[in-house]
This record gives sequence, structure tokens and C-alpha cells, in this order.
Amino acid sequence: MNDRQALLRRLPSVDSLLAQSELQHLVEVYSRDLVVAAIRAQLNEARRAILASAPVDICQGALAQGVEAILSRQQKSTLRLVINATGVIIHTNLGRALLSKSAQAAIVAAAGAYNTLEFDLETGKRGSRLAQASGILRDLTGAEDALVVNNNASALILILSALAKGKQVIISRGQLVEIGGGFRIPAIMSESGAELVEVGTTNRTRITDYEEGLSENSAMLLRVHSSNFKQVGFVEQPTLSELTALARGRGLLAVDDLGSGALMDTARFGLEHEPTIQESIAAGVDLVCFSGDKLLGGPQAGIIVGQADALAKLKRHPLARALRVDKLTYAALIATLEHYRRDEALEQIPVWRMISRSLDDIRTTAERWAAQVGGAVVHGESTVGGGSLPGAALPTALLALECESPDRAMEKLREADPPVIARIADGRVLLDPRTVLPKQEVGLLTALQSVI
Repeated sequence: MNDRQALLRRLPSVDSLLAQSELQHLVEVYSRDLVVAAIRAQLNEARRAILASAPVDICQGALAQGVEAILSRQQKSTLRLVINATGVIIHTNLGRALLSKSAQAAIVAAAGAYNTLEFDLETGKRGSRLAQASGILRDLTGAEDALVVNNNASALILILSALAKGKQVIISRGQLVEIGGGFRIPAIMSESGAELVEVGTTNRTRITDYEEGLSENSAMLLRVHSSNFKQVGFVEQPTLSELTALARGRGLLAVDDLGSGALMDTARFGLEHEPTIQESIAAGVDLVCFSGDKLLGGPQAGIIVGQADALAKLKRHPLARALRVDKLTYAALIATLEHYRRDEALEQIPVWRMISRSLDDIRTTAERWAAQVGGAVVHGESTVGGGSLPGAALPTALLALECESPDRAMEKLREADPPVIARIADGRVLLDPRTVLPKQEVGLLTALQSVI
């Protein structure tokens, strides 16, 4: 008998491990079935290690600890809460916009009680969920009507499918963008059944280019927000008013895919001006679509506002049902929109609170961190992120940590509970207070102390 066979024979049985006092306690916490499954997984792992001649401790105490570790990992959700110390406010990979306390409370309330999602209290009959949020969106944007779907990509697909299938949509070559996750405007048009007609050049498109691209089969002029890139230098695009005038004169639709969903002027915070929904409506476009979880600061949603006739066609289209949102999204969205109606978005919506946070306040926080864990406070930049304001940055103060191995330090920060997500530049680990919530500071400093 060789050494490996001897070790395999010494492995305890499932029943003998289950009888261990440590694992009996876990049965009370988890359940017998879950513990037994974890024991089998641990024993299988030990067998693989033995057969590979890898070092392994097969005493019952060590195996019991392995079982407990397996159960602990299984109980951790893959959707973990993290500390965002990157300085990217609308961080797509970390869940985009944080919801206000009112929006959070609205979700909890809607989830725990029956509600009027599709019920009309006045008539006592079935209502339409598509009417949810329409009133407040009309008030805030000046549009005639509104519709909410599950994200902005869905909004654009619905618009093209319902209003331009089998017809031509005119768009500038400079707006044929690809954003995160491989979302490409040409691919979306192809899937919707609309025919893409490119006009102008990559850097310069004039209104005459749109005129020359028209045909008897044209249905729509489409403008698309550049999202995550910026053109500089020898560039030109027609104004939205020019596009809408051309569309109106030829009996076509003018659609503006704004993406970011700004209801407030970003220029007041020292940033470049981000086009707002109100400006598009005032320019006379038929439809504007945008995201709920970017600069709007609400839940993931695609919002379409504009002319009532065009929206009525969207609501009747079969895709509208497939793309509709649930009660929780409506609850959070309406609560978020109420902040704008009450003129309290800066104070209540986390995205705007982070954008408007003063540099002095951020520096004071960074200095407090440095006093507790070491490091230096250096000048840096925060970004809005999420496909909004490409290339724009906000001045910030960063905690800079010198580490023997920045990559290893970042790895250890991600292993903390809760995980800390930072960034590396010039061989240093950088942490930006702008995106760290006050309630997360203790967890952040604990993680930093353990790493340093």
C-alpha cells in the first residue's frame, strides 16, 4: 500500500465527521442537509489533494474547520456590499447610482404591502402600470407623456421597433457609439428592424448631410449622446433645434437618446454642461430617452418622455409589456423624482450630494484618515462615471498609501469585510473620500489598518 492509499483510508466517514461537536452546532445554524453536503465537498477536496500528492491535513478538527469555511462561503451573497473608494460616483461595475433614503424606504414599503400598481381607486377597476410616474415626469420635463421600461437600451429598442421598423433612421457617423457591455447603436438598429443611414463624417456632420440622407422611406432623425467618449478639435454637429426643424418640415420624427438623464445643470458645479431632458423637450423633439440610474440618481430604468401621440404607439407595442418594470422600480423612481419636484435633489440624492461636496470637506476627511492609518494627502480628480460627462473631472483630495506591492494591497482590501475597492496610480494605492459613505468609514479604516 503506498502513502496515498494509506491517507485515503484514514479519511473519516461522513457520519463520523457529522458527529463532531463543532459540526453538530452548525446543523442547528444551517440544517443537516447543508452540513452533510459541505462535509462531502470537503472530503472530496481532501481526496483530490491526496491523489495530487499535495499537502493536506486530514485530522477531524481540520476537516471540520474546512466544512465550516465552505458553509460560510456559501452563505455569502454574490451581490456583496462594498466600499467604493475609487472616486467614480456613478460606478457601473459597483451598481451605478445610490438611492436616497426616501427611495430606499419606498422600496421596502412597496415590497411589504399590496399597492395600486395596476388598480384604479376611483373606478375600482383594473388600471395600467404604464401610468405610474407619468404625471411627475410630465411636470418635471414639460413633456406631454412618459413611459418607463427596464433600461435605456430597452427604451431605444422600443422606439425603433414601434416607430421605424422597416424604415430608415438617419444618424451622424460621429454618434455610432459603443458603450459598456458591447452595446452598439448599429446592432440595436439591426435588431429593431430599422435601417441605419449614416450621414456626415466621424468628426463633422452638418444639417445638410441629414437633408441629403433623406429618402421616401425615412422615418426618423436620431441623435445619440456620446456617453463615454468625447470628440475635440475639428468637430461639428447640428443643433437639436436644427434637427427638429428638419424633421418637422419633412414629416419625420426627431428622437434624442440622452442616456445620462440630467434634470439639473452640471455646469453649476464646475463641470461641463450636460444636456438636460428639459432642453431637449424645449427644442421640440418628439421623444427623449434616458437612464434612471445615472445622473437622475434613481433605480435602473429607461425613461421615455415626449409627444403623447408617439408615446401612445409605444405603449400599444407588444415589446412594452416585455420591457415593463415592477412595483419596486416605480416606488424608487417616483420617490427620486419627488426630490426634484421639492427642490431637494442636492441634499437628498447621493449622486448630486457627492458631485456638490466641497473640496475642503473632502480634504478634511482624507486628513483624518491619514492621521489614523498613515499615508499622505494628495491632490487628485474624481469622475462622474456611468457614461455621463465624458472627460470631465472634479477636483478632490486623495489618501495615498505607499505599499511594497500595490497589487497585493488591493487584493487584501478586496478580501476585507466589507471589501474595499480603490485604485492604483504612480505605484501608490489611492482612496477618494468623495464616494465613501460616512457610515462606511469605520470599515474602511479597519481594512486599511489590517493591510498596512
